[in-house]
Amino acid sequence: MTIRTRVAPSPTGDPHLGTAYIALFNYCFAKQQGGEFVLRIEDTDQVRSTRESEQAIMDSLKWLGLNWDHGPDVGGEFGPYRQSERSELYRKYAHQLVEAGKAFYCFATSEELDQMRDEQVAAGLRPKYDGRGLKLSAQEVAENLAAGKPYVIRMNIPEEGTFVFEDYLRGDIEIPWENVDMQVLLKADGFPTYFLANVVDDHHMEISHIFRGEEWINSAPKLLKLYQDFGWTPPVLGHLPLLRNPDKSKLSKRKNPTSINYYKEMGFLPEALLNYLGRMGWSMPDEREKFTLDDMIEHFDIKRVSLGGPIFDIDKLNWLNGLWIRENLTDEQLIQRFLEWKFNADLMAKVIPQAKTRINTLSDLVELAGHFVAGIPTYDPALLSAGKADADVIRQALQIFIWELEALRTWDKNEIFTIAKAVATHHELKIKEFLEPIFVAISGKTSSTSVVDAMEILGSDMSRARLRAALGHLGVSKKQAKAFEKAYQVYQNA
Repeated sequence: MTIRTRVAPSPTGDPHLGTAYIALFNYCFAKQQGGEFVLRIEDTDQVRSTRESEQAIMDSLKWLGLNWDHGPDVGGEFGPYRQSERSELYRKYAHQLVEAGKAFYCFATSEELDQMRDEQVAAGLRPKYDGRGLKLSAQEVAENLAAGKPYVIRMNIPEEGTFVFEDYLRGDIEIPWENVDMQVLLKADGFPTYFLANVVDDHHMEISHIFRGEEWINSAPKLLKLYQDFGWTPPVLGHLPLLRNPDKSKLSKRKNPTSINYYKEMGFLPEALLNYLGRMGWSMPDEREKFTLDDMIEHFDIKRVSLGGPIFDIDKLNWLNGLWIRENLTDEQLIQRFLEWKFNADLMAKVIPQAKTRINTLSDLVELAGHFVAGIPTYDPALLSAGKADADVIRQALQIFIWELEALRTWDKNEIFTIAKAVATHHELKIKEFLEPIFVAISGKTSSTSVVDAMEILGSDMSRARLRAALGHLGVSKKQAKAFEKAYQVYQNA
């Protein structure tokens, strides 16, 4: 049997460190045993998935050196490798489960399901689908289908007993069936959910081992039961520990930058970042901290993964990155890295038109446009609230601006300005008043090149990281954070 692992990201946002972490461990497991590594794109969320996000994910994984044997760009015998291109296959298998009595039609509307959950909560019960679709007679189902009534297809889950499975890393795990919902397999729009698509794809792509984050443990019964329902041999399943912030909370962009592109734009070496991710819950037999991808593959044993949540510490990553720069790069190689990173014609072609009308000597460029090649700028936090606008209003407006940018599908200066204008208007601010703190957050100064143009050139990851840093400088209490969430709901409904 060929050892074959996969990583299957959803192209709905920035390429996440967690994706690289999971990809690295699956990659090393397969390669250590002469196996193959697959990249599959889970783009069944038609509202949020974008080709731009898909390309960013592929570019970031390639930048790290994690190349796949099968995937949407390289092809392979198990394609296509985008789930949106395999829809007919999922529909076929969903209806096959219905015919076998392993799944059923549910015609309940979203309003009916909301009422069901409200009644359960009011009765002190855990919200859970109540199995109403199973109570329909064959004649009622046939009449609803003939009438063209919208439906979803759900798994038929036992109401009693316990599901036991062997986790490759954790041993036997027991989960009561009463804690498992009757999962939707096929949505009303005809697209599959994660569970059906993954099982069908992993089976057809002959995936032998799946290593994923521990947050998916409770979904294992649904996943493995589907294999039983189809009569297929399941892959080996193991759950890796989640990456944690220094305070032990789950790694999140609110406390740590989580986009791979952020670390690329900050000037971290891909070898160092991959090395650091390799140390997340795993170590070399000789305990050395600095090692290459080839070193990791040679000595890799996934059974040696520590199940405690590994801490992602940027200070430690900085130290390791410095070692790689000093110990692995000659002066000539370092020069080349600088050229590849920022000091290249492509970036200068974007920056020079912004700076040319403002400089008298070439050296003026450093002061005027240094923020294009810097990390998070340093500045007096007082500059963020030095304008006429109330500081609390700026805090809230800045937070809503960040949330709106996180949902932006196309990073374009006109889109960015449109959002800024809308947020400013909602908070009864003049656009100039609102752009003042944004200017400081992005450039670290009160005057420079156009801030909206700068954000487009810097890109989404670095721009949002700088805005989050500015919000951190202003300070947001827990009470304010909750108030901002409510204010954002009002803003979205306005």
